[in-house]
Amino acid sequence: MIANGTLYTVSAPSGAGKTSLVNALIDQCSGLKVSVSHTTRPVRPGEIDGVNYHFTNEDEFTTMLDRGDFLEHARVFGNLYGTSQPWVEAQLNQGDDVILEIDWQGAQQVKELLPNTRAIFILPPSRDTLLERLTSRGQDDAEIINKRMAEAVEEMSHYIEGDFLVVNDDFQQTLAELEAIVTSARLATTRQKTALTGLLKDLLR
Repeated sequence: MIANGTLYTVSAPSGAGKTSLVNALIDQCSGLKVSVSHTTRPVRPGEIDGVNYHFTNEDEFTTMLDRGDFLEHARVFGNLYGTSQPWVEAQLNQGDDVILEIDWQGAQQVKELLPNTRAIFILPPSRDTLLERLTSRGQDDAEIINKRMAEAVEEMSHYIEGDFLVVNDDFQQTLAELEAIVTSARLATTRQKTALTGLLKDLLR
């Protein structure tokens, strides 16, 4: 019998390093997938449609929303983002774990619909480090960076809504902490009793 997978949300202010951490976590943990969100924002240099995001326009996004295709959706910095509910449910039902890399608004929506979701919040080690990371990207002008810094305080104030809180100071240490979260969920009795049905029957007969 296959145990249902675990759904995770990972939230952080822009520049906290969540995308790099999630990508590394996916590489480290088998049976763990990241959901590719739909968005109306423009493609950034180096991004690939269907890999980084499913890029769409507002009319297409609204049509999908009206059909009830999104598990969560939000408008961030003037752009729409949404997570495909049919895709997520299919992965969980086949026993895979799924990560949603979304902002705090989306994490709230998911938690309300699926209370067993494990919410992870990632913080930068300092405001100076956050500013340095945003600036070093070289993709946004000063006005955009200032706007993102202003929004970061509001974003970080929602840390209390997470089930787990990690600080991305040392990348490898933070990655190890995220791996520990995934491992602990997989070893939970509620999940193991399904995965180990045969062994438990043999041990207890």
